[in-house]
Formats: sequence, C-alpha cells, structure tokens
Amino acid sequence: MDLLNTLVDKGLRRESPTRGEALAVLATSDDELLDVVTAAGKVRRHWFGRRVKLNYLVNLKSGLCPEDCSYCSQRLGSEAGILKYTWLKPEEASQAAAAGLAGGAKRVCLVASGRGPTDRDVERVGRTIEAIKEQNEGVEVCACLGLLSDGQAERLKQAGADAYNHNLNTSEATYGGITTTHTYADRVDTVEKAHAAGLSACSGLIAGMGESDEDLVDVVFALRALDPDSVPVNFLIPFEGTPLAKEWNLTPQRCLRILAMVRFVCPDVEVRIAGGREVHLRTMQPLALHLANSIFLGDYLTSEGQAGQADLEMIADAGFEVEGAETTTLPAHRADVAHGTGTANESAGTAGCGGHAEAGGGCGPCGGAAEVCGTDAPEAEAEAKAEAGEEDAAGVPGARPDLVAVRRRGAGTDLAPNA
Repeated sequence: MDLLNTLVDKGLRRESPTRGEALAVLATSDDELLDVVTAAGKVRRHWFGRRVKLNYLVNLKSGLCPEDCSYCSQRLGSEAGILKYTWLKPEEASQAAAAGLAGGAKRVCLVASGRGPTDRDVERVGRTIEAIKEQNEGVEVCACLGLLSDGQAERLKQAGADAYNHNLNTSEATYGGITTTHTYADRVDTVEKAHAAGLSACSGLIAGMGESDEDLVDVVFALRALDPDSVPVNFLIPFEGTPLAKEWNLTPQRCLRILAMVRFVCPDVEVRIAGGREVHLRTMQPLALHLANSIFLGDYLTSEGQAGQADLEMIADAGFEVEGAETTTLPAHRADVAHGTGTANESAGTAGCGGHAEAGGGCGPCGGAAEVCGTDAPEAEAEAKAEAGEEDAAGVPGARPDLVAVRRRGAGTDLAPNA
C-alpha cells in the first residue's frame, strides 16, 4: 500500500505525515489492519528496537476532585465506588512504588487528584520523591498533580522530579464538552511550564469519548507541536457513575489503528499504552506492543489492570524485552534535548507520561452481569443485553461491567498491589 510505504519513510526520517495521511490510517479496513501494524512496527523498531519500558502508577490522593472531567471516576459528583483517601505519607508512597520497581518498572508516576497542587502539596511531593529515590537508585519519577502555578514546575525539578504529566486528552474543539471547570488552554499552559522548567514533558490523549477521527488527529498533531518526550494513549474506561459510562464504542481493531496513527505522527517519542488497554484491546494487547514502546505495569489509579506477572509474560511471549534501568529510553537526539545538551529544534517528535485520572479514572464493579429478577419488561431485557455486551437495535455495543474492576488493593489499602 503506497500510503503505508510513505508513512514508514517519513517515520524513519522523523518527518510529519499530513493530516490526510493520518486520517487515512484511521479509515483503513480490518482487512488492512495487519499491514498497518507491520508498517508502524517498522517505525517503532527503528527508534526503540524491541524494548518495552515499564511504568508504575502510585495514586497519592484518591477521589474528591473539584473538577468535572466527564471521563473521570474521581470527578466532582462521581458516583463510582472508588477508593477515597487523602495524601499518602512519603514512606507509604515509597513502599507502594517499591512493588512496581520490583516488577521491572523504571519510572514511577506519582498522581494526585485535584485541580492543581498548593505550594505545600509541592513540598509534600518533593519529600515523597526524595524518599523513593533514596531507596531506588536510578529510578525515574514523573509527577502528575494537575494544573501548575508559576514556579511549581521549577520546585518539582529541584526536588528531583524527572518528568511531569498533564494530558491534553481531546481536541481543543471538543474540550469544552468534556470539562467545564478548566480549559484546553490551561492544560497546554501546564505542559509548557513543565518544558520550561527542564522537566521531561509527558502529555497524551484519551480515545473513546465519542470523538471523531478529525478530533483524534487534531489532538495528536497538537501534541506533536508541544513536543513532549512521551505520549500516553488512554482508552476510556467507562466507569459507572460518570457521564461517559455508556461510551462503549471502541474495538480492539480501532485501538490498534489509533496507536498506529500516533506512532506515525510521533515516530521517535515514547508512545505508552495507558489506561484501558485490558478493557478494549483485550486479547490483542500483544499486537499493540509492535506500535507502542511503553506500558503501565499492574493496576491503574482507580481500576485494576492485568496482573504484573501476566504483563511480563505477554512481553516475553511477543518477542519483546523489558527495558533495563541502565538503558536510555529516548533516541540520542531526543535524550540530548531532554538533558539540556541539544536544542528543541533538533527533535521532530512528540510524547506524554502517566495518565492523570487514568483515561477516565475509575471503573464499574467486577464480576458477571447482574441478574434481572421477576420481570420481562423491555427495559429489563435491554439492560440484560447491555450487561452481556450485546448490541442494541441501533447497533451500539452495550456496557461491559464484567471488563471493569474497581481497584481495591495497593496504595491506600492494606492489600498488596497487583504488580
């Protein structure tokens, strides 16, 4: 296919595809899917070989957020049955991080719910970063604390943070329909503050919120323009109790096409499969490793992920290897920029880190479909079909609460993490 040959050539040169080419990737058929994966895989292997970087989330403060992000289980007014707790102590956070690091993670992402940190919060997170780094030589720490005020990125850098994550999530045109308590421009400003402070910027997106192909291309091109070092691609986890609970419109094939498009637009950056991969990619997760070079290990912020050991086995079985702490993730031209020894103009790629609110942050209860008792009403039948994952008369997939499990272990609990 001429399109794919063109995109491979551009990716190897760090050259941007056109918007039309990016849209064409999303429009390819299922019959062409393996060709798309093969082509994007060539670009991925050129810049990152067969290495997979493991990242581990620690939720420092869970729930009770004043923001109204529609995708998030921690949002204002959320009825999702998630864990809610205030700030973990530095030693508690360090202990939580140790589980992921023992499983092979080289980056710890410290996330806290809320609009943004106070100066006292920044000091608290600084002590947490110090505690983690004292116990784990060479670990990368990424902070994800919401919108930053002037000077806060610099203080996080001084405290030892290596990166800062703040996702754009969706296109500027549709952002107001997802969140009303802050703006798309606020998010761009925070990513720029992180960049200016010398932190490795991490910013990505959430797919599956009802957006169009044009919206997906818009946000990925906006990310390329911001030039982060890592781009997390989240797939919406439609938590019960949130406004987007019924948005079950992703298929494994659609997810793979989105990841391929991101790789072509951002050829030489860390593309990370973040929240929702287990829910939406399911048994096709190994194919996604040919597109992305980074994943989260174990659980997410408010939902359970695949067991850490299963992640490690999947990586090995697919013929990939876990990236060691001694290995620099980014290609040399980007790593030099990230460490201040090059110029921003040397880099043509983009990226993003951890998933603030983890692609929608929460999840419904685990277990099978609920029983419908004592009635044969049409509403009950429709509900039963939805819970079984069947399509309704309009062809829209029903909810799959059996695929989503609220996190009940790890940070903030007395149970061992799933790492």
